[in-house]
Amino acid sequence: MNKEIFLTGIGTEVGKTITSAIVVEALEADYWKPVQAGELDFGDSHKVKSLITNDKSKFFDNTYALNTAMSPHASAEIDKVEIDLAKIIRPTTENKLVIEGAGGLLVPLNNKDCIIDLIQPSDYIILVSRHYLGSINHTLLSIEALQNRGLKNIGIIFSGNEHPTTESIILEKSEVKFLGRINEEKEGFNQQKVKAYAKKLENELMDFLSVL
Repeated sequence: MNKEIFLTGIGTEVGKTITSAIVVEALEADYWKPVQAGELDFGDSHKVKSLITNDKSKFFDNTYALNTAMSPHASAEIDKVEIDLAKIIRPTTENKLVIEGAGGLLVPLNNKDCIIDLIQPSDYIILVSRHYLGSINHTLLSIEALQNRGLKNIGIIFSGNEHPTTESIILEKSEVKFLGRINEEKEGFNQQKVKAYAKKLENELMDFLSVL
């Protein structure tokens, strides 16, 4: 069975797209963002594609490309469409597939469904946690939400400069697999930095994917 990795975060602007690029590069995986809200001229698929150097990864079109940078349910309402989970069909590939969510797990897609409803039991889940006041609470709540759904294969990547007391308590309480850290880069990320992080995280990611 092909490995499908669902990459999500504890909220918005925590580094999911940069992390997606690093994971895609490390695994030479394919990439798919089912729902893009806003920035359609240079959305997350474009950003990830611009940051990788391998020639194996393929990029699949968004199922929903919404015009306004808002919660998907609100952006869809502006566009006069309704997001239907039945229409969000995973692309067929023989390669590993990285699926990037939008915002956090309980971001609504419509009046019934949230991002977490896109995750399948067989998925390898990577949660991106970024350090800020309140991030411990948000991280542990996100992990609990996943575990309450019976989802077990969860890894975590910390985004931002190291904060030992925050990281240690999250790992101790949650017992999820630590996959690595992506530090703050003052000059931003380019292909060289993404490739360097990909090499650094590759072994942990491959070990993570060997669990099932």
